[in-house]
Amino acid sequence: MNSNKKIYKFLVLTDLKRSLSTMLKGTVGMAKMINGEIEVFHVKKPSEIVASENQLSAMRTINSKHKTVDKKIQNLITPIEKDSGMKIPYSFVFGNVKNEISAYIKKRRPDIIVLGKRKSKPFKLIGDSITEFVLNIHDGVVLITTDNDMLLPNEEISLGMLNNSKPFLNFAFAEDLTKHIQKPVKSFKIIKNSTSVKEVSKAIDDDTIEYVFEQNDGTIRNLSNYLSKNNISLLSIDRGQKDSDNAKKLIPLDITSAISKLNVPLLITAK
Repeated sequence: MNSNKKIYKFLVLTDLKRSLSTMLKGTVGMAKMINGEIEVFHVKKPSEIVASENQLSAMRTINSKHKTVDKKIQNLITPIEKDSGMKIPYSFVFGNVKNEISAYIKKRRPDIIVLGKRKSKPFKLIGDSITEFVLNIHDGVVLITTDNDMLLPNEEISLGMLNNSKPFLNFAFAEDLTKHIQKPVKSFKIIKNSTSVKEVSKAIDDDTIEYVFEQNDGTIRNLSNYLSKNNISLLSIDRGQKDSDNAKKLIPLDITSAISKLNVPLLITAK
């Protein structure tokens, strides 16, 4: 890792109900591309582990659970550290999930927050969508990983962009990541009205092919099919949608809905 370059801080939030090792492998892939460091944070609600009203019994349960959780996280992280050569510190607390996450983000100020997504379902903790919560409180980049696909350090990224004609407009690490991207980049746009056919593809330049979709009930499903057909390994989603002269024609994107329906790793821009 080049010590003279900026080091980008990744914060992996995990509920330990899905594969932390899969999340970490994908995060390691991107971290190595852009000179990043990784830490892991886990929160568990006390009511999930303490059934007894007896204070002494409750304390014993919490202490026992603390050791169990610590060992579980350690066992998941250690093999990744050995394979990647990266040190991955971790911490966890028992408390209110959203409050603890919010406080930790303010304290650590990560550049990129990493969340996991189960197939066809938003990442959730105790019934509430943490994805939407994090997008609301974190102005920086959010990486959504999947169980099926991951970014690997020594493989080029097949990049797709959604509603963003300029690659990495809001990514501070654009220059580093661009070195690992296959050409041409696939740009996908969803527009309100189109005088042409419902799906159009055209070459913008030697480096970019644009696909334009007219908004309808099946648009996201069609987009998902195109991502699969084009073997997209990472989809960049623009939160601002301010980069294009055609921005007024673009459909405002329901990002949480898109996250739940698109089963590829997603890189969501900073605000």
